[in-house]
Amino acid sequence: MTGYEQRFELLVASITDYAIYMLDPEGHVSSWNAGAQRFKGYAAQDVIGSHFSRFYTDEDRAAGLPQLALRAAREEGRFEGEGWRVRKDGTRFWATVVIDPIRTPDGTLVGFAKITRDTTDRMTAQEALRESEQRFRLLVQGVTDYALYMLSPQGVITNWNAGAQRIKGFAEDEVVGSHFSRFFTDEDRAAGLPEQALETARQSGRHESEGWRVRRDGTRFFAHAVLDAIRDERGTLIGFAKITRDISEQRKAAESLEQTRNALFQAQKMEAIGQLTGGIAHDFNNLLAVLSSGIDILHAQQPGSTANRVLDSMRRAVERGALLTQQLLSFARQQPLAAATHQLNTLVGAFEPVLRRASGPQVSFLFDLAPRLASVSVDEARFEATLLNLVVNARDAMPDGGTLALETRNVELAANQVGALPPGRYVCVTVRDTGTGMPPEVVSRAFEPFFTTKPVGKGTGLGLSQVYGFIAQSGGDVVIETALGKGTSISLYLPAVEEAGPVDAGLPAVRSERVLIAEDDKLVMAVACELFETMGYEVLTAPDGVAALRILERDSGIDVLFTDMMMPNGMTGLELARAARERDPDMKIIIASGYPQAALQHEEPGSAEFSFVGKPYRLADLARHLRATS
Repeated sequence: MTGYEQRFELLVASITDYAIYMLDPEGHVSSWNAGAQRFKGYAAQDVIGSHFSRFYTDEDRAAGLPQLALRAAREEGRFEGEGWRVRKDGTRFWATVVIDPIRTPDGTLVGFAKITRDTTDRMTAQEALRESEQRFRLLVQGVTDYALYMLSPQGVITNWNAGAQRIKGFAEDEVVGSHFSRFFTDEDRAAGLPEQALETARQSGRHESEGWRVRRDGTRFFAHAVLDAIRDERGTLIGFAKITRDISEQRKAAESLEQTRNALFQAQKMEAIGQLTGGIAHDFNNLLAVLSSGIDILHAQQPGSTANRVLDSMRRAVERGALLTQQLLSFARQQPLAAATHQLNTLVGAFEPVLRRASGPQVSFLFDLAPRLASVSVDEARFEATLLNLVVNARDAMPDGGTLALETRNVELAANQVGALPPGRYVCVTVRDTGTGMPPEVVSRAFEPFFTTKPVGKGTGLGLSQVYGFIAQSGGDVVIETALGKGTSISLYLPAVEEAGPVDAGLPAVRSERVLIAEDDKLVMAVACELFETMGYEVLTAPDGVAALRILERDSGIDVLFTDMMMPNGMTGLELARAARERDPDMKIIIASGYPQAALQHEEPGSAEFSFVGKPYRLADLARHLRATS
């Protein structure tokens, strides 16, 4: 052995971190170094001459892996692999193996050089890292309440979790590779918000925001989003972590809570102002009573005196003061109300001519009255004054003309949907104009007494405060919807009276009134039915007087008879009316005719006892006659 060979053998023998040994062409161990002995546990005399497959696991030997490794080294010139190996004591270690064929200069295979390294620690660390990454991946994918995904430094989506798919509606293959700005609204993209978010996160490490985002189906949701910059150990930006949560429900709940708080504050404020106003009005009334009595005494003591002109002026001032106190008491909800059960369509129809005249010639006035409107408990005169007040205000808000609409609707309110009103059925009356509108600061004070935006001398500032006080005293609420230049809608909400049970405030049970319509013309009959149904009546019909009389004979619960004058089968409307009057003296009876009433009364003796309406008739005409016959 040469000196070089001796030095090489000493070098190999002294290496302890690697097992370096030789195999003969069949795989038997022919040499053994200290490294092999250190981590395999065998001394040289224990293994030299034995086959190297003894270091493999039973399952690997059964699979023929040792022979496959030798064949790969022999045929391909090298074999590299990893796997479990077995120590002398039976324990296992993870090994990295290299087998090189050894050949003579003429190419004859004389054996193999085998190098094995114990990489158990590295494998264990890699396995732990892999398991950690797997657990993290499962955790991220298992989160469904948050959209968790990664972005490249340019904002391109690189992965996608189940929460992102649930919240935004996109599958992973639909979004990976696209820019995250696709989830922003058009207006936010136009304003550059996605790029601003990336730049903020890049500069400061984090960007947090809330705003509207867009789902796959085009619907919007309100999101809370956090964007974190991800950097490697050298500080190089490698991407962003994006966390998005749908907070639409929380935002809706917060808005509802804020609305409730505002409604409570407004109610408390108006209550406090009302109590103060009511106290002042009562005291002022007492003072006016003293002044009024004094004026009467002075007037009686000095009849015909020139001082009477002064006393008359003082009396007029006292009367104006008394009117003012009534207005203040109305706002303070301390006015006496003559509440009764009414069908508001009937009241509106009867008051329609007055409202049209009050709106003026430049205003187009539309009525949209819902059919089968529920009844309410309300003071008729105060309600009419309220409508007149709102119509006049709407007219003044349209100095150059416009459109004014009065609508009635049945509504079902949830708790606190309108102010502090309890849930239930309500009747809503809305007066809507196309006028100048009001800014928010004016709306917040619109119901306060003496607050007005009209010029001096054009308004007292008590109109809307009276409206608010009357409706609140009637158990309802008032809502203003307005915007500058877009008109104003003022809606009055009044509790519906349950027709099948007891009514609040000690009122008797009520039911819908029933009307019998006798008309031979089917088209006219259909119109008449619609008009009465609009006013809340339950309608029965008859094609002629004979059929109508049969209905009256078997049904005693009819409140109104509405009949045409001229009908077939030998019975006129007047004859039917007289027969109905004999059966029920309290029944309301209206006769429709195309003849002038004066001429009809002249030709038909006794016809003056009934109410006549001329054809063609309108809702207001019917309502007025119903009111007159009540």
